[in-house]
Amino acid sequence: MTETLKVNGQPYAVEINPHKALSDVLRDDLGLFGVKVSCGEGECGSCTVLVDGQPVTSCLMLGSQAVGREIVTIEGIGTRDALDPVQEAFIEEQGFQCGFCTPGFILAAKHFLEENPNPTKEEAATAMSGNICRCGAHPYIVNAVMNAAKKIQAQKST
Repeated sequence: MTETLKVNGQPYAVEINPHKALSDVLRDDLGLFGVKVSCGEGECGSCTVLVDGQPVTSCLMLGSQAVGREIVTIEGIGTRDALDPVQEAFIEEQGFQCGFCTPGFILAAKHFLEENPNPTKEEAATAMSGNICRCGAHPYIVNAVMNAAKKIQAQKST
């Protein structure tokens, strides 16, 4: 059955198999390869996307469940010429090693900072604990979240 998914502000007509995960629809049908699938069990957070502004492990959500909802992937939050402050902070703080988990972390961090724009380092560490970096970059990721919080605050004050 053909459905319309709104992804990164754009409508897409997609033939959705009722048993296909949202992560697979985004990757296979829409070519959004920033959505990574690692564990396929919702444990690692690599496939995190925002659905109606909330972080969701897209490997556990059916594509059909996303119809009528606003989906944001890493491809939808910045451009090559104008990165999102969270993306900038991850680069500046080297909040990645292999980069596989980075899109999920960035989207989780973006949501967290919208909910808590002035976090403590402990709050940032706790918020990022739902995602796994197998390379061990968690300290850099927490630093990136703190840096992003400062960047966002600075943008708001100008």
